[in-house]
Amino acid sequence: MTESEHRTVLLRGGDVHSPADPFATAMVVERGHVAWVGSEGAADAFASGVDEVVDLEGALVTPAFTDAHVHTTATGLALTGLDLSGARTLAEALERVRAHSAARPADKVLLGHGWDAARWPERRPPSRTELDEATGGRPLYLPRVDVHSAVVTTALLDLVPGVTGLSGHHPDQPLTGAAHHAVRAAAHAAVTPGQRAEAQRAALRRAASLGIGTVHECAGPEISDEDDFTALLALAAEEPGPRVVGYWAEAVSGEKDARRIRELGAIGAAGDLFVDGSLGSHTACLHEPYADAAHTGTAHLDAAAVAAHVAACTEAGLQAGFHAIGDAAVGAVVDGVRAAAEKVGLARVRAARHRVEHAEMLTPETIAAFAELGLTASVQPAFDAAWGGEDGMYAERLGAERARTLNPYAAMLRAGVPLAFGSDSPVTPLDPWGTVRAAAFHRTPEHRISVRAGFTAHTRGGWRATGRDDAGVLVPGAPADYAVWHADELVVQAPDDRVARWSTDPRSGTPGLPDLTPGADLPVCLRTVVSGRTVFVRPNE
Repeated sequence: MTESEHRTVLLRGGDVHSPADPFATAMVVERGHVAWVGSEGAADAFASGVDEVVDLEGALVTPAFTDAHVHTTATGLALTGLDLSGARTLAEALERVRAHSAARPADKVLLGHGWDAARWPERRPPSRTELDEATGGRPLYLPRVDVHSAVVTTALLDLVPGVTGLSGHHPDQPLTGAAHHAVRAAAHAAVTPGQRAEAQRAALRRAASLGIGTVHECAGPEISDEDDFTALLALAAEEPGPRVVGYWAEAVSGEKDARRIRELGAIGAAGDLFVDGSLGSHTACLHEPYADAAHTGTAHLDAAAVAAHVAACTEAGLQAGFHAIGDAAVGAVVDGVRAAAEKVGLARVRAARHRVEHAEMLTPETIAAFAELGLTASVQPAFDAAWGGEDGMYAERLGAERARTLNPYAAMLRAGVPLAFGSDSPVTPLDPWGTVRAAAFHRTPEHRISVRAGFTAHTRGGWRATGRDDAGVLVPGAPADYAVWHADELVVQAPDDRVARWSTDPRSGTPGLPDLTPGADLPVCLRTVVSGRTVFVRPNE
């Protein structure tokens, strides 16, 4: 424990968001934990016995956010690489590629991200010929915004012998499947350890600056590599910053596999263990064909494979989890977990808190099954903000009727399904308050949840998803992971007016949160603290 963690600090003169006292204005932190939360008058009794008194000057103190689904190195490479998310046309995207190539002459491989041809008037991705010309013949890897397909240059293909024979290779279309994984591995292999560490630091710095105290790193052999994963965990342990909880997405068949997962430093064989792909790339696995393609997507694991993994993980005391987006993929997960429960016992499966990442296309039946089996839904509300609505990508892929069923957060909460919010960064940016806003103002009104429920899913929910019930909330004994915010008036926002009216009555004891109405300014992070240790201070604060 560092000296800073030993220090006793009194914060006072603000708003402290705590269920221990809905009107708290002060908090004492001692030995990396919350020691006391209460009112200004009671704070006077502590003032003389602490090492430091912090005048909050009216600022809001909340638990630090947990982002439950992050690809840290890819996020950092996106921060330091070419961002095409703002390109409005194909021509503009190619011009940005040209400028990036000229600006980074020393890079062995050019990396970019974020393009979405569905938003361009040309309605098509860049061709290999166009990219070869724009880069002057250099290796370039450009994944689509959902990271399930990519366009590349000829020079990058040349680094992957036999790539043209792999599934998912298309001469004039984005690469998917095995071909995509092979070129991604070649591109990332060309990144030096120094570049990688720079990227990881950039990502963790960005997270800390947004009040994120913990990230769940969703790694695995099809996403990154073991060196990347272990280097990230080592860097996070050695340097001040957000804590990193690691998941390694590799199938487990017995104790030997489970031991290897633990030796890597992972707490679970979970995260992006792919049952299917994504809607944007037409690779999410559906029961009925896509509205704009004559097929039902791609299945990577069936119910039997899911059952084997969950049973083996449960027996080994390890968390299991899967990436599942389409209704057929989610159904395969439910059927598999249920089969595992019949083998090893429902109580043991529920206690393990296995996870499902994304879980977008749910039915009333699969929602009920999640609740029954104790599955945590690790979800990304920013996906709905980006691709939902009558004219969004979901409606284009699925038709408006099916698209309206996606991401049904209100029904999940009513059924008792535990929610943990994340970004899937770099697919959508690290943006915790924006994520809560996206859930509270879901494009489909019946799926909206209260700001309070969304905030809980993005703080305590992330801790619960790792098996910890004692954190993510500012109460005595909890880890002192908190953020200090400049925020306008605190309010209670709920989708139902009757709930909102009661919640704003002082008798309800509901602590307020910032106004997240679309168009309102989001809170600005002034300071982020992890285990009592300051990991971010806003400049000039």
